[in-house]
Amino acid sequence: MQLRQLEYFVALARERHFARAAAACHVSQPALSEALRKLEHELGVPLVRRDQRFEGLTPEGERLVLWARRILADHDSLKHEVTALRTGLTGQLRLGVIPAAAASVALLTDAFCAAHPLVRVQLETSLRSADVIARIRRFELDAGIVYPDAQDTTAVTLTALYTERHVLIAAPGLLDGQPAQLSWPAILGLPLCLLAAGMRGRRLVDAALAAQGLTATPQVETDSIATLLAHVRTGRWASIIPHTWLRTLGRPAELQVVRPEPAVTATVAVATAAAEPGSVLARAFRAAARDGLTIADQR
Repeated sequence: MQLRQLEYFVALARERHFARAAAACHVSQPALSEALRKLEHELGVPLVRRDQRFEGLTPEGERLVLWARRILADHDSLKHEVTALRTGLTGQLRLGVIPAAAASVALLTDAFCAAHPLVRVQLETSLRSADVIARIRRFELDAGIVYPDAQDTTAVTLTALYTERHVLIAAPGLLDGQPAQLSWPAILGLPLCLLAAGMRGRRLVDAALAAQGLTATPQVETDSIATLLAHVRTGRWASIIPHTWLRTLGRPAELQVVRPEPAVTATVAVATAAAEPGSVLARAFRAAARDGLTIADQR
């Protein structure tokens, strides 16, 4: 068994297409197909369902591709570990991030890159917590920033990062005479733009409202916190966003910030694979996260 064969197998499982998998591996399609047939012969089980085209993995293939991903991930980790012993960390850190942390992650990656200037960081910032954790288990991501509660975190190590607090933001004209904390019934009296229903930040808001027998019906919904900020800055809208966005990007002078009462909070954590020794890049990022636990609690 050769690593090259496992790379082809994993690429085919990812691309679900022979030609695309071959292109991703920079080989011809016949070379990829022949390598996979040799792998199947060596393992003694069929891995791929074929006709004139890729029809999917066999049940055996679905199970064994997990091992193939693990072997390749361990091989990469070994190379990174050896290189780190010689010259410091190199390679690429693949990081999945929930939308709520898309701004605050910059504080971590900035410090991480300063400490490890030879490492490249690839960020995906529109993933759900469950997707991030699943891709860490499949060794498609090295680490992630997630909401850990209500998630299956089997085979994942969590490092608490900060407590996220949601705040109401609006142009001053909408909040004239209002106190520093605003009740949820009063908030519902404002022209609201909110995250789309089903997103975690929106579910937190909906749960706070439901506890008081209330429901939000915003005129504008979006999957982007940046879009919420842009709407609020027109002066017409109010919104509820994680306070880390204001901590990271700075609070626009024309906006007023108040806290909902009762408060809406959630824990945000760094997730990495629990396998040891694991990725040296993931360990380094987790260490950077532990050193940066004050990200969001200074406001």
